[in-house]
Amino acid sequence: MTNHIVKIFCVNTGKTHEVEMGASLSDIATQLNIKLKYSVLGAQVNNKNAGLTYKVFQPKKILFFDITHPEGRRMYIRSLELMLIIAVRRTLPNTKLKITHSVSRGIFCELRHTDNTIVENIDVEAIKKCMNDILRAKLPIIREEIETSEAVKLLSSDKATGLLLQQHGDIYSTIHWLDGEAASLFGDLVPNTSIVDVWDLVPYFNGMLLRLPCTTNPENVGSMVKQDKMFSVFQEFDSWLNLMHVRYLSDINKAVDNGYSNTIIQVAEALHEKKISQIADMIAARRDKVKVVLISGPSSSGKTTFSKRLGVQLVVNGIRPVTLSIDNYFVNREFTPRDENGDYDFEAVEAIDIELFNQNILALTKGEEIEIPKFNFKTGSRYYDGQKMQMHEGDMLVIEGTHGLTPEVTAQIPPEVKFRIYAAPLSGINLDANTRITTTDNRLIRRIVRDYQTRGYSAQDTLARWASVRRGEDRYIYPNQEEADVMFNSNLLYELCVLKTKAEPMLMEVAPNSPEYAEARRLIKFLSYFKVMPDNNIPPTSILREFLGGSSFEYD
Repeated sequence: MTNHIVKIFCVNTGKTHEVEMGASLSDIATQLNIKLKYSVLGAQVNNKNAGLTYKVFQPKKILFFDITHPEGRRMYIRSLELMLIIAVRRTLPNTKLKITHSVSRGIFCELRHTDNTIVENIDVEAIKKCMNDILRAKLPIIREEIETSEAVKLLSSDKATGLLLQQHGDIYSTIHWLDGEAASLFGDLVPNTSIVDVWDLVPYFNGMLLRLPCTTNPENVGSMVKQDKMFSVFQEFDSWLNLMHVRYLSDINKAVDNGYSNTIIQVAEALHEKKISQIADMIAARRDKVKVVLISGPSSSGKTTFSKRLGVQLVVNGIRPVTLSIDNYFVNREFTPRDENGDYDFEAVEAIDIELFNQNILALTKGEEIEIPKFNFKTGSRYYDGQKMQMHEGDMLVIEGTHGLTPEVTAQIPPEVKFRIYAAPLSGINLDANTRITTTDNRLIRRIVRDYQTRGYSAQDTLARWASVRRGEDRYIYPNQEEADVMFNSNLLYELCVLKTKAEPMLMEVAPNSPEYAEARRLIKFLSYFKVMPDNNIPPTSILREFLGGSSFEYD
């Protein structure tokens, strides 16, 4: 081997290859004739995510991926967002674009004037045409490392981005160039705009919806779903942020530096208490008909603490909550369905004894006494231990579980008897105008901390299970979101500043040779932008205590 040759092991081919020292991942993919189902977008190099412009100078293990890989999809979306940023600059130069949150299987974006008022009647078609022009031009997207001070000057129109880069404290920062214009997207992008060819841009409420490739069939744009209730929650939270003059992470970091951490915690917790009180009032106003409160939401949404705090507010309204868990109604192990991998699918509707569940609820709402079934997860079998339950005048049955909003699970219960709640950390603060913080990452970090401290799982264990958890949510929870009578946003404005100190050392323990290493490094990088807040002033009733520990509530 000469000094100009490097040996790499390619996971896709299962072989060791010799490549020229300094070759880019794009060059290597071409040399090895890597053929994936869709276009090669990036790779994992020694279990670290990298863009195709990354150059190899030493022996490496390389796994190329396409849009079906989680990081491949993130790279695709970032690149699409860059095209949108440049298109808005060129078609509406006196406006500010804000890429906000996921909704209706797309990303909601809004435009604001320089005085921060909403731009109405956006010429979406003009922006879309400009994006298509950029796509057809097959323009390169160039990644560059420059001194942070220069990056701040270069991005002077994006003040939140510049401030965040300064707060981060790195000597050098990454920017991306597209057709002579620069932006910061906080992650790797694809090498050429021609790759980003499946998308749409349509008017949506008072802004635009950037429609994305379907997750199961990326050759087509995903179908839109009506999510008016969720959108209203997002807008309400965004309005609250504007009133607080806290729009981006740099604002939170500045408040921490100036000693306002406790104020942020107190206001965020007060907002939660107000919302929970309002929901309890809504239920109380329908107490003549409502007998069953159903609470659902994805993993690590804080459903358990929410249900307990809601119970307290119901008592204030003269209603005694009686709790029942859907988990009590699992079918025996031999009747549990299996997933595509042959593993037991405990998230499936068929894993619940729906008939018995409905019988028991109907009996309880009629004032009859029932014996509560129990389930032994070790033996996979149902048993009874003599525990009885009966509802009396002024009682309300509160049920929390994955299938709380699944229609067939409570099909025999009259609609007027049910009050349905969807709880999840639906919206938070953006890193900057162009970079949203996904609710999925928010929940994942919560779960890593909770699993480590209360269940003895390592961060690596939690990361390994996360894909399966997400598949269950996509199948059984998200399709029923809009069925809720009300949605509760369990996000706390300050939470990632607190969870950071817990999650970072846990993520640091993920071994470099493990498949989960790339995701651990991505989350560590993400958390590095948050200033640290102490947790000593977080109240014991906070939803965050469900993950941190120190709650005044008791959990099973």
